[in-house]
Amino acid sequence: MTITGQLSEFSLPELFQFLEQGQKTGLLTLNSMIRETKKHYIWFRQGRIIAASDRNDQQGLLTLIQKRGWLKNIPSITEEQLQTTPVGLYFKANNLLQAEQLKLLFYAQVMQQVCALFELPDAHFAFETNTPIPSLELTGLSSPGAEVTLAGLRALRSWSALQDKLPETNSALTSRNEGKPSLHLNQSEWKVWEFTDGNVTLKAIAEQLQIPVEQIQQIAFRLIVVNLVEELPMVVASANPIPPINSLEFNSEEAKTSTSNHPSGLSAAFLENLMSFLQGKA
Repeated sequence: MTITGQLSEFSLPELFQFLEQGQKTGLLTLNSMIRETKKHYIWFRQGRIIAASDRNDQQGLLTLIQKRGWLKNIPSITEEQLQTTPVGLYFKANNLLQAEQLKLLFYAQVMQQVCALFELPDAHFAFETNTPIPSLELTGLSSPGAEVTLAGLRALRSWSALQDKLPETNSALTSRNEGKPSLHLNQSEWKVWEFTDGNVTLKAIAEQLQIPVEQIQQIAFRLIVVNLVEELPMVVASANPIPPINSLEFNSEEAKTSTSNHPSGLSAAFLENLMSFLQGKA
């Protein structure tokens, strides 16, 4: 099963949220036409990110190891060994790499590479479930998509690609779970999370915390896409009274024209792919 689309339609944070909630296993490929390295590969297992690379020849992790001078000569590994053990754990079991070295490799391979992708204004993506996971790219470590999303969005320098995704300043936030989040939130995120009772608008939160409202919107978006809170639109009183329904004239042809001139932000092809994917098995 394959699902395809554009990041301009379905942002990378939303895509990670979808894959994590669905506990999907497979390969996510991003094809950007504006970067020197056009293709990027991210492997998932049950919704968790297990590896990433800008190449698909199973040499990405080994290249990182060699660049650090940790292994001058890569030992031969049989296909049978790779079928059962990630190469990182194989090296650790044979005292070729230490646990701390694997953590550093995973940070460089996944956190640094993937977080940089949040700055892409657009790219074509394809997620394939029937794709073998290359053991040669695996450190044996993994991270929830939500943790990677938080790290990536915190480091984001330009929000222009996600501007249309930000919650409205007149919206409030309501918590999706009971108790405190288990995710590692920073100080600003904790402060905003304290207002997730559905009664305080983002604009009011910004005034109380003395933080620019644009920054509050960005923090709120982070909490939304990692499934901690949801946006709750607040009813704003209108200065003009609503006319009685019998005083309104309805023109069906005009309504049809208006609807056709304001299409959904998602393409029909993408929605069709998404529905098929949701019905499939990882």
